[in-house]
Amino acid sequence: MRPKTGYARNGDVRIAYQVVGDGPFDLVMTPPYISHVDLWWMLPETARFMERLASFCRLILYDKRGTGLSDPSLRPPSLEERVEDLHAVLDATGAERPALFGISEGGVLSMLFAAAYPERVRALITFGAFAKMPGPDYLPDLVERAERAMAAFDEMHEHWGEGHLVDLFAPDYAEDEATRASLALFERLAASPAMAVALLDSLRSVDATHVLSSISAPTLVMHRRDEVIPVEMARDIAARIPGARLLELDGTSHLPWLGDSEAVHDGIEAFLTGARAVHEPDRALVTVVFTDIVGSTDLAGRLGDARWRALLERHDAFVTHEVDRAGGHVVKSLGDGMLARFDGPARALRAARRIVTSSMAEVGVEVRAGVHTGECEIRGDDLGGMAVHIGARVAAKAAGGEVLVSSAVRDLVFGSPIGFEDRGDHELKGVPGRWRLLAVTDAESAPQAPAPAAAYAIAPNGPSSRTSDRAVARMAKVGSANPKVGRQLGRALRLGTRLRRPSVSRP
Repeated sequence: MRPKTGYARNGDVRIAYQVVGDGPFDLVMTPPYISHVDLWWMLPETARFMERLASFCRLILYDKRGTGLSDPSLRPPSLEERVEDLHAVLDATGAERPALFGISEGGVLSMLFAAAYPERVRALITFGAFAKMPGPDYLPDLVERAERAMAAFDEMHEHWGEGHLVDLFAPDYAEDEATRASLALFERLAASPAMAVALLDSLRSVDATHVLSSISAPTLVMHRRDEVIPVEMARDIAARIPGARLLELDGTSHLPWLGDSEAVHDGIEAFLTGARAVHEPDRALVTVVFTDIVGSTDLAGRLGDARWRALLERHDAFVTHEVDRAGGHVVKSLGDGMLARFDGPARALRAARRIVTSSMAEVGVEVRAGVHTGECEIRGDDLGGMAVHIGARVAAKAAGGEVLVSSAVRDLVFGSPIGFEDRGDHELKGVPGRWRLLAVTDAESAPQAPAPAAAYAIAPNGPSSRTSDRAVARMAKVGSANPKVGRQLGRALRLGTRLRRPSVSRP
């Protein structure tokens, strides 16, 4: 459930904030240069990130003036005004001595606040932060890299609202259309194009280097090594703050909720609580289905926000109906698509085929889908693990109106009437090796009801239309570990070979 939004007052300006959780201490997150406290909860990655933080503290979120739900501003606010806005949020929420968590530009504000009000700060954490833009008198070796980054920012602002934040802030997700569409919506709702440009320009004159030595709060400086802000800038911050700890992480994302967010959570929790929680995920063999609206970014731009949201609601209702009808479960919305899970592949293929073939008539959009079966981490109502990433990458390779599957899926439905066309071997971004992909040509006659027979029994006259997907899934636990065994199981199903429980001699 989305938290209630309140407003803190700094003079005539109202600053939107939310409070999540009821942990033993407060953690205030100062966001990057744009944010939107309501939209955080509409995007699965950010919602998951906030929920994990709120699991061990009382989390306070807010939008800086001129962004999100806070009052608009005719000019970019000064650093002093932004620091006092943060002060107002602390007073309004009753946060007497919170820990501060500043992301990117929010790190500058958090460092300035910690220096100005040491009695109000329990601890300081920065992520992807900087104290000053490189220049002849400050980190001169980084000037050229900084100029390239600022030029990329300028280019991004020429296409504001199209999702180009992903190219700069999370390049590993640049080919993920769902992430791009989500960030496109976020850009449009978080700040106007003019305010986005003005906020960026104001960062060119930021200089917090002179206050770093006066920060007395325990400090953790977190930074990914290959992101757009050079890690050398984080190392400089950690060297200037007395006793600061530097935690360098692998990855390219400037946004902590994209990439290995668990490493970010673990670092924050260990620093603030003295212990890292153990999160042992349950694992199960699952068939995942990713759906994606084709050309969603262009379509959203043509329709406008209100009509686009209405279309997404129709799309989500349609996909949910088809998934439920086939015995699956919708895991989450992905902005312009959905992730669903099934106990086995046949039901999944039937649902995916109906979705892509009926979406234009039912919703008015063209949809593509990707299907993969593999071992997933069960994280409450969510799924994680490499199998989920593979499913998403398979979907990204599909054409409009097409259901594309991995060879693992094809091998598990041997003997069924489902048809496939070979699409060759492909590299899947971020996934090792090459993967054989196939397009589904017919899945309408896929089985819909479980068979009463035990998982090890297969009818002697061949598979019936009531063959259980659960049985196939259990067989896959053996076959997934050994492709050769998987193919043999598939042939057995196709040829109608009877598999019997080994006989046990009794005395």
